Amino acid sequence: MSRKIIVLDTTLRDGEQVPGAKLNVHQKIEFAQQLKRLNVDIIEAGFPASSIGDFQSVQEIARIAGDGVSVTALARAVKSDIEAVYESIKLAQNPLIHIVLGTSNIHVEKKFNRSKDAVMQMGVDAVKYAKRLLPDVQYSTEDASRSDFEYLWSTIEAVVKAGATIINVPDTVGFAVPDEFGDLIRRINERLKNLNDKVILSVHCHNDLGLATANTLSAIKNGAEKVECTINGLGERAGNTALEEVVMGLKVREAHFNCHTDVQTKELLRTSKLLTHLTGLDVQVNKAITGENAFAHSSGIHQDGLLKDKQVYEIMSPEDVGGESMELILTARSGRHAFKNTVEKMGFDTTDAEHFEALFQKFITLADAKKEVYDHDVFYLVTNHRTIDRSSMQLYELESFQVITNDLYPTATVKLRKGTESVKGSAIGDGPIDALYTVIKSLVGLDVQLKDYKINSLSRGKEAIGRVSIRIEHQGKVYSGRAMDTDIIKASSNAFLNGINAIVLDTSNDN
Repeated sequence: MSRKIIVLDTTLRDGEQVPGAKLNVHQKIEFAQQLKRLNVDIIEAGFPASSIGDFQSVQEIARIAGDGVSVTALARAVKSDIEAVYESIKLAQNPLIHIVLGTSNIHVEKKFNRSKDAVMQMGVDAVKYAKRLLPDVQYSTEDASRSDFEYLWSTIEAVVKAGATIINVPDTVGFAVPDEFGDLIRRINERLKNLNDKVILSVHCHNDLGLATANTLSAIKNGAEKVECTINGLGERAGNTALEEVVMGLKVREAHFNCHTDVQTKELLRTSKLLTHLTGLDVQVNKAITGENAFAHSSGIHQDGLLKDKQVYEIMSPEDVGGESMELILTARSGRHAFKNTVEKMGFDTTDAEHFEALFQKFITLADAKKEVYDHDVFYLVTNHRTIDRSSMQLYELESFQVITNDLYPTATVKLRKGTESVKGSAIGDGPIDALYTVIKSLVGLDVQLKDYKINSLSRGKEAIGRVSIRIEHQGKVYSGRAMDTDIIKASSNAFLNGINAIVLDTSNDN
């Protein structure tokens, strides 16, 4: 009988620790709703003790999560963190407190500067306290793959007796290799089942040596019942185990692993694209499952084989993960029905007639400019249209602009609106974009530094849509902004303003 593997998505916690991947409350809620459609078992919504904004995000996700998905958040082994997690997730249908504490010698000696027994007691006390608040408590033995096995097991034994219902074994720094990590999980699993067979054994792997997925699958083969992953493998340093890789690995090789998940695989590509849109962090083109070239075949030999039978070179189809084998090319003459069909195939709701009509008019404008509109054009059109109403939040909007470029005095003039007020100014710079950003900075009155500027084409042809992604720093924190337009100067302006608005939102949340 196939064994069910529990899937925890930690994109909103571990994934968001990537510099420049910070999301605001509204973006986190939108992504959490997509995770529900993806049908993950548990959403780790954040680290509520870290800031008021993160607390509010976790609280709102817990409130809207509903049935069918558990919500958790991270706490260190201290009462204040545990209380913050409880207060933020208590409205969820299935709340879970997640506690983390190191078990390796380097963590115990260098990070905590305490004895092993004292650190173990910290963990036991933390679990006992959390258990008073909620019945389900997960305990993560941080840096388990570099820990002394007998001390690691003693810690697991102690916290299980204290009431932990899930034991998570992390390869925190991506140090493990598959056979070694699989053997570690096998040994823990054998002892854990003798101690308490109702406790769930979980793993959380990082990708520093490019082995996160391999280690996770090895752990599953050796008894792990739960995996912690992120979409696109997002995470600190080299990232985490990519959810889509583990899920499809189990699906394609189910006969080998004799395991399955309840993840709706046809939502994988859509979830990946939404995360890319929200964070501005692109997926490498040859990334397994969700990369742009994951199902592309340029070799003549491959194409010949595929035309005869797709199975010659495909072990799974793009439709399995929510992709399209062929794109429907839309034009201004396609009409509402064809456009609606494309939007609905991407999983977006079109039942609100007024909302859809406004979106359709934007499509007509785009189709007139581009002539041919592809699926990825529609995706970015819809997600851009569905962003929050800025006027009600007193955020900055671009009213008009003019940029003059030359080799003497590149100049930009910009008019911005914030609520009912408008401001206008001009500036010169080293080039057109520098002049543009200089005048915007002066108008908004924020001291920001441009850390990164990137532009790429999202579509084919000379009327292609340009997407601009920027990262800016303000008071030691990095924020990202993205925008798209057929006019790359306008896209550059809006991307910068979106970064500015992220600062405004963050400041308002902290207050």
